[in-house]
Amino acid sequence: MARSQRWVPSPARVAVLLNAHARKVTPGVLRALSHVVARGDLYVSRSPLDARRIAHAVVEEGYHTVFFGGGDGTFMGFADEVLNLAARRRMSRLPHFGVLKLGTGNGLAAWVNASGVRSGGIVDDVLRARAGEVPGYRALELLSVEGRRAPFASLGIDAELLNDYVWLKERVSSNWLGRLLTGSRGYAAAVLLRTLPKALARPLTAECEVWNRGDTPAHRMGPDGKPLATIAPGGLLYRGPAMIAAASTIPYYGYGVRMFPFAGAESGTMHFRVGVVQPLAVVANLGRMWRGEWFPPAVQDFLASSVEVRFERPMPFQLGGDAAGPRSDLTLAVAPEQLSLVDFSRQPVSLPG
Repeated sequence: MARSQRWVPSPARVAVLLNAHARKVTPGVLRALSHVVARGDLYVSRSPLDARRIAHAVVEEGYHTVFFGGGDGTFMGFADEVLNLAARRRMSRLPHFGVLKLGTGNGLAAWVNASGVRSGGIVDDVLRARAGEVPGYRALELLSVEGRRAPFASLGIDAELLNDYVWLKERVSSNWLGRLLTGSRGYAAAVLLRTLPKALARPLTAECEVWNRGDTPAHRMGPDGKPLATIAPGGLLYRGPAMIAAASTIPYYGYGVRMFPFAGAESGTMHFRVGVVQPLAVVANLGRMWRGEWFPPAVQDFLASSVEVRFERPMPFQLGGDAAGPRSDLTLAVAPEQLSLVDFSRQPVSLPG
């Protein structure tokens, strides 16, 4: 049996890992970061093989903090590699993880209030971490889905809508429309131009069953955040038509959308949402949805540790903001591992060792 190894971080030693294919990882960003990060501590990934090689380097070098530059999928791709390698080596400690807001979807970046590219914000975040001046750290629980980890995942119309928004952004990013169609305006345009026409051409709703596969009871939640019902392990959470079945361990879904307001309310649970929501209703309630204040009457909310979702036919699927092909059956569970994220949203506190 392999001998357990202890992770001994170098004080204030910071690494930066960038996805070369991320939209905002430009030559200018690379130059700016190269001025504040030692040459051997700045890694650029161009392939899955690069990601695995970099994960090995991060584990070997024992960094105090590792920043990831890209979207949520980039973050989890690297973090998955580091977690798997650390588990095989029986590491007793992991570095702190930071998020650089350089991707298309940045749910994690919104959650920890990471700075944007403008005015050198990402460089400032790295410098603060290196100087030991970050406000604090936040524990990140993750979903485990088909052997992969992610902060959120979904089947149905929200995966379709997310893919449509990404499709639209990729096509207008190089002109003035790219600046106009951001946030809620971009989502509204994606719904009207892509999601709604597809909804009129084919049904987006299918019969669905959801079962509690956790070892603990699940709770159906009301809009006020209080439990309405308790479902025992093995019990049925939902049966009926659905066009969305989504779960998250963080409130933000991406692009600043606070889609899962109950995420993090109880350790070891995810916020799971299932039911029917119409595309035009999304447009009409974008502001409330963005703030986490919209609870459609045909959508039910749960706190659960593990659920099994069964649709009568394959539905669009996304994991951590990345399209992953259609699925009709899926089990989502809270992973046993946690990560420590650099959190810029809190008041300054004394830092752990």
